[in-house]
Formats: sequence, C-alpha cells, structure tokens
Amino acid sequence: MRYLVVILAHLVLWTASFVGAVLLRFEFSLPSGYGQDLLVCLPIVLASRTLVFFALNLYHDVWRYSGARALLAILRATVLSSALYATVILAGVHPHHPRSLLLLDAGMAFVLVAGARFCWRIAYGYRLAPSRAIRSSRRQVRRLLILGAGDAGEMLLREILWRHRSRYEPVGFLDDDRRKHGDRIHGVTVLGAIGDLARIASSREVRDVIIAIPSASGTEMRRIVDFCKAAEVSFKTIPGVEDLIDGRVTLNQVRDVAIEDLLGRDPVTLDTGAIAQVVGGRVVLVSGAGGSIGSEICRQVCRFGPSMLVLVERAENNLFKTHHELIRLFPQVAIVPRLADVRDLPRMRAIFQDARPAVVYHTAAHKHVPMLELNPSEGIQNNVFGTKALADLSDHYRVRRFVMVSTDKAVNPTSVMGTTKRIAEMYVQALAQRSRTRFVTVRFGNVMGSSGSVIPVFREQIARGGPITVTHPEMKRYFMTIPEASQLVLEAGAMGKGGEIFILDMGEPVKIVDLARCLVELSGLTLGADIAIQFTGLRPGEKLFEEIAVDEEHADKTTHPKIFVGRSRPISWNDLSGRLEALKSLHGLPLERIRAALIDIVPEYCPTPVPEGRLGLAVASGGTQQAAATG
Repeated sequence: MRYLVVILAHLVLWTASFVGAVLLRFEFSLPSGYGQDLLVCLPIVLASRTLVFFALNLYHDVWRYSGARALLAILRATVLSSALYATVILAGVHPHHPRSLLLLDAGMAFVLVAGARFCWRIAYGYRLAPSRAIRSSRRQVRRLLILGAGDAGEMLLREILWRHRSRYEPVGFLDDDRRKHGDRIHGVTVLGAIGDLARIASSREVRDVIIAIPSASGTEMRRIVDFCKAAEVSFKTIPGVEDLIDGRVTLNQVRDVAIEDLLGRDPVTLDTGAIAQVVGGRVVLVSGAGGSIGSEICRQVCRFGPSMLVLVERAENNLFKTHHELIRLFPQVAIVPRLADVRDLPRMRAIFQDARPAVVYHTAAHKHVPMLELNPSEGIQNNVFGTKALADLSDHYRVRRFVMVSTDKAVNPTSVMGTTKRIAEMYVQALAQRSRTRFVTVRFGNVMGSSGSVIPVFREQIARGGPITVTHPEMKRYFMTIPEASQLVLEAGAMGKGGEIFILDMGEPVKIVDLARCLVELSGLTLGADIAIQFTGLRPGEKLFEEIAVDEEHADKTTHPKIFVGRSRPISWNDLSGRLEALKSLHGLPLERIRAALIDIVPEYCPTPVPEGRLGLAVASGGTQQAAATG
C-alpha cells in the first residue's frame, strides 16, 4: 500500500511540474490548439519518469532519511527521464515541442520531488521531538557542548537533533580553529576554543561534553581531558577514524575516554595493494588465533579476501569466540576452526596437509614473564619447539610466507620468556637461508588491552579499591594498540624477502606509574586520597627498560615509516640444530640446568637473580608487568 501511495505522490508532483512549466513557458496563455498536443505529451512524460525512477529503485527510499545522496539520486533520475521523454517526443510525437519547456519541466520536477521529500523529513523530525517548552521543563534533558566543529561534530549534532532532542540540548561547539568561531552548524554556534571550556561550561550551565575529534592524537586527547577535568564536566568521546563504520557518527558510538585514547598514535597507513597480493585469494593460517594479536590479525586478513582462513588455537573457548565473530563479520570468507596445539606435530601436519596454506602468521606463544620463570620447560616447549614445528611444516609444504610475531623482550633477554622468543627468531632466520619459504619475524613491545597485560590488571585493581601494584617507579614500556600492531604485522610480512627481523616503531616509552595515574583519573578517582600505588620491586626476569633492537642489528628504514628492518649476524643451521636437540633433552630438569643451556644458545641472556621466596611471590603481586607482545 505504501509503495502505491509513493508512486501516486510522484505522479501528482510530475503532473504539477509539467503543467507549471507549460504555464510559465506561455506566460499563462496557451496558443490556440496547443493544449491537445500537450495532453498527448503528458502521459509520455509520466511514463518516462516512472520507468526511470523504478529502474533506479527510488520508490523504496524512506523519505524521512533523505540526505545528500538522495538529492543526487533524484537529480540523476530526473535528468535521465527528461532525456528519455525528450527523445520520444522530439523524434515523432511532437517535433516542434519547445526546448525551453523541456528544461523548465526538468527543473520543476526536481524541485518538487526533492522538496517534498525534505519537507516530509523536517515534518517527521518535528513530530518526533517534543516542543522546546516541554523539553526545557524536563529535568532529564542534558545540556552539552561538542568539542570539534568538523565533519564528525556535524554528524554527531545532526544525529542528536534528529533522534535525541528529548535527551540532549546541544548549546554550542568548541574548536581551536579560530576561523570557525561564530559559525553556525544546524543552528548551533561555534562559541570559542577548547581552552575556553571552563568559562563557557559555567556560563551556559553545561555538565556534559562529547569530544568529536576522531583524528586526535594521544597528546591532543590528554590536553582536552585536562580541560574537561578543570571544567568539572563529564566527558565522552567518539571512536577513532579507523573504528568509524563507513565514516558515520552516531550517538550509540559515544563512549568513555579510554587509556588507549590518551596513549593513542597516528593512524596506520597500509599498502593495501601489497597486502592484498600476499593474502588475497589464498589460504591463510593463523596460529594462536584466539589470542589478542592472533584474533585481530584474523580480522585484518579477512578484509583482503582470502580464499580460506584456518584458525589454529588450543583454547577451545577462545577459538569458539573468534570463529563465531568472524563468520558473523565476514560471511563471504571460508573460515575453518582447528582446535590444535602447535607442539602436536602429527596434528599440525594433518592440518597443513588438508589446508595447504600459502601464508602462515605465527602468534601462538606463552608470553607472561613471571609464569615462564616458574615453568621454564613449558615456555621452551611452546615458544621454541612449537615455532620449530610450525616453521618446519611451512618449509615442507612450500608455504609462500611465514611471519612470526616476536617481542622486544627477545633483545638482550633477562627472562626465560624473552630468551625463548630469541631462540625462535634465530631458528626462523636460520631456516630462511635454506628454504624457498619467505621466513620473517616482526618484533614489537607491549600491546594495550591484550589478555593479562598491565592495563586490564590495573583496571581490576582500581575496581577492587586498590592498591595498584607497580614493580618500580622508573619502569618504562613501549605500547601499541592491538589493531596498529596487527596491521603493521601484515605490512611487514608483505614486504619481507626472507630472513629479516622487522622492528615496529613503538614511539616513546611510557612510565608504568604514569599509566596508573591516568587510569585512576579516568576512573574519576584521586590518587592518594581514593586509591594508592604500591611499589613491589622488580620480579624475576624483568627489566626497567625494554630495548627494541641491538646495535649489531643495524636497524634500517623501510618503505613504511613505522617499520624498520634489522639484519642479525648469520646463524649456523647445523650448530643451532644440535643445540636445540640438547635443549629438548632437558625438559623437566632443574632451572639452573635449563638456564645454562639457554645461555649456550643465547650468550646475551643475563638472568636476574632470584631472591629466596621471591619467585613464588612474583605471580601474587598482581601481574602488572607481564609481557603482552604476542597473542
């Protein structure tokens, strides 16, 4: 029924536009006998427009959502239908039909149809919104300022005016671009700079602020948050540019400012063509697919259309969650979950035999420093021999590329975890010298928000009321976001020729104690008054400051500004293989025997002394400095 009403409405509008064009063309006085010819032309006009609008599917548009795209679609349909009926009429029905009448009719038809749609949209908006008098009398209406008068701010304001007038009353914008000051966007004025927030919020009785600057860097966000705290207003933000779906901003996306926003870095620019050549249309296997990095690599890979994505994960719940999410987000990709442990050589051989992957991303690893100090044999079995099994299978089945995710803790390691990852790097490099597979390693530091990393632990401690446990006041770590790290892994994997260790630009290191302070402030608490920081001392295997490369690796620039490449000294395959066999035979033996074997393979390994009783307490201290380099 609605469909018929819409068609009838268009027919009425087109009839009105044609009649109006005729009257204007002849100054409201038709020549003798001309009316009969025009009655013949009118059905052709209506049929042409109906046919074109139907072909372009414009009758199904919802008028109350009409916007710029709808306007362009109506213009296109009007021009095409005018060309169609002009061809028919001038070709035989009425060769002397005035050309000016064709233009007048097209213009009036566009104005009437577009105008009717937008009038309906305006009327619908006013019907939804209560009157201003009623709104102002409601106590739940919230007066707010929007920080950022750019495209994101405009879209957010439009969303609020359209759907949320009964809840919010936007009183103005603040923007540091002085050229915008005094401008009006949808009737709302740009009142001043963001630095004026305290004064304007006080004078206009504003208690809510939305930060609508998706491209803001971490430094800019910290500055804005400081202004919000000084003004004593509640503040929220919209996602970053890479998280906005189709570039649209909605109120549902508004969220609390997170620590990731304050530590945020510039968005990553990818060579999508190079990555698409590597994974597009090919079988890709991701080990550790249920982990933080592994699952994000899976999401990123799916964007480039692999023919099949094989998820290898030994934790059933993590595998289920990742698989369920991916089949929902990427129904066009064949996604195969495989419950398996990378150390299980027969199981992994069967998976490779069945899938025949062209690209392997190896993220599976034990990653927590204190846990591997307590269980070194398990760390060696998983991080060293799990990597060896996967790399050997990749060589045997002629995988095109093998990309291993490593960690900054592999540089001059002081922990079992870092040393096992360094040995894995060495094996992959040695294998690259004798294989057709392109083996590359990607090394980076901590990842914000990954399982067991410092930020979730701090949040849990804050929720419990504290104290927040930090091992040392001078401890620093590099941090990246999970999407940034995963995207750069794909980029580095695409540019690798074989044997390289790619080193990601981690920016400036962050003091862990400063990170704790930021989280406390974002939680609305005061450090010292509401919650305390307790320094527990360095734990076994930890360093105050992590390195990302050693001098002998000579890190050089690549074509990507955030990726560097280091080339370590050549590694003897035969020598390394023999030492790995000796290491494997020590499984389950005392820690000192294992450490001696690790030092034999990695001479730069310098284990930290373990005070009596301290090793057992390492896990109980809250796990605040656990490595988060791998998923």
